[in-house]
Amino acid sequence: LIAVILAVAGIIFAVLYLGNNSGAFVNVEINGKSAYTFPLNENKEFLIESENGGENTLIIEDGFAYVSKASCPDKICVRHKKISRNGESIICLPNRVVITVTDKNADEEVDLVS
Repeated sequence: LIAVILAVAGIIFAVLYLGNNSGAFVNVEINGKSAYTFPLNENKEFLIESENGGENTLIIEDGFAYVSKASCPDKICVRHKKISRNGESIICLPNRVVITVTDKNADEEVDLVS
């Protein structure tokens, strides 16, 4: 029974972490609306200004994205680990900013609802 559990855990680990799940873009949403999209393979520093006056500094370097500075009081987004895999996010609730790694360029996606 233990061997079966370890085998299943190993398979799950291999599928989730050893597969090529690296994203290609970083999508920035402010107050629920897509605001910016940046390629993950180009180094960049960008100041995100939210609608409520808050600020977050997004750093993209070496295929990773992270927040280096934030005006929010708790700084959880600054302490968050660097993200690079498809679906990973950094969220700053006080500034209403969501930074997500994706494999698609949000600027080029077609809105099927409209």
